[in-house]
Amino acid sequence: MSRPYAILDVFSDAPLAGNQLAVVLDAGGLDDAQMQAIAAEFNLAETVFVLPAERPGHRARLRIFSPASELPFAGHPTVGTAVLLAIEDRGATPGVSDVMLLLEENVGPIRCVVAFDGERSGHAIFDAPELARPLDVRLDRERAAAALGLAASEIGFENHEISAFTAGVPYCFVPVRNLAAIASVVPLPQYWADAFPAKTSVYLYTRETEGLLRAFHGRMFWRAPAFVEDPATGSAAAAFAGVVQKFDQPTSGSHRLTIEQGFEMGRPSLIDLEIDIAEGHLRAVRIGGDAVIIARGTLYV
Repeated sequence: MSRPYAILDVFSDAPLAGNQLAVVLDAGGLDDAQMQAIAAEFNLAETVFVLPAERPGHRARLRIFSPASELPFAGHPTVGTAVLLAIEDRGATPGVSDVMLLLEENVGPIRCVVAFDGERSGHAIFDAPELARPLDVRLDRERAAAALGLAASEIGFENHEISAFTAGVPYCFVPVRNLAAIASVVPLPQYWADAFPAKTSVYLYTRETEGLLRAFHGRMFWRAPAFVEDPATGSAAAAFAGVVQKFDQPTSGSHRLTIEQGFEMGRPSLIDLEIDIAEGHLRAVRIGGDAVIIARGTLYV
C-alpha cells in the first residue's frame, strides 16, 4: 500500500534549520510495530502518523514515535503536523488566512491555530495540554556540573537554580552562567546517572542570547543510550513555563518569550512561549513556531 508523507523543518521559517519531522499522512491499517519500524526507518527525532479523528469536530488523531518508542506528546510534531494539515486543507478553501484545528494526541486533545505563510510554510500555536508542575527530585549543583563538563561556578545565574518540571514530559532544568559556558558543555556518561534521574532529559538555559529580543538560549540532551542533542524542544518549553513562573515571578497577565535553541548544532530554532499568570499562579501556556515543508514522498508499506 502506498502512503504519502512529508518532511518538515519545525521552529524555523527556512529550510535546513529547526527540528526535522516526518509525517505519514494516511496511517490507517498500520499496527504499533509497523509505526515503530517506520519511525526507525526515517530515524528523525520524531515521526507522526495521522489517523482519522475519534471525536466529531476534531481534525485528526496523531500518534508520535521516536526511533525507539511512542511519545504521549511532543511540541515540534504538534506544530509541524498542524501546519501540514492546514496546508492540506487549504487546497479546498483558497484565500483562508488562518485556521483552528483540534488534534488528538495520547496526552489528550490539543487546540492549534495556524497562520499561513506561503504555499509550503506557516506558523502554528497550540495550548499546552498540561500546565507545568514541579517534580520531587533532588538535584546537586556539583554533580550536575561534573556530568556536563562544567565548573560548579558556571551553574546558576541571578536567583535561578537547578530545578525539575514536567508538562507531560519530565525535564531537569540547569541554568548556565552565559553563552560561552553553555557552548562548552560536553555530557560525560560516567557522571550522568549520579546527577540526573533516569529517563529524564536535561535542558540547559542561559539568559544571554545570540539574537535580539529573545529571552533565553537553550540546549537539550537526553541519553538513549548514547547522548543525543535536540535542536528544538517544544515539550521542554511547555515545562520551562514552570521555571519562569518560579524564578522570574512575572506579573499577572500574558507574557510572550522567545527561546532560541539548536545554534550549537547548526540548526537554529526559535520557540515562542506564551504564559498567562494570575495571582502569582500559572493559568495557561501556549507554544508556537514556524514550520516549512521541505520534501514530499510516498511510503510503500
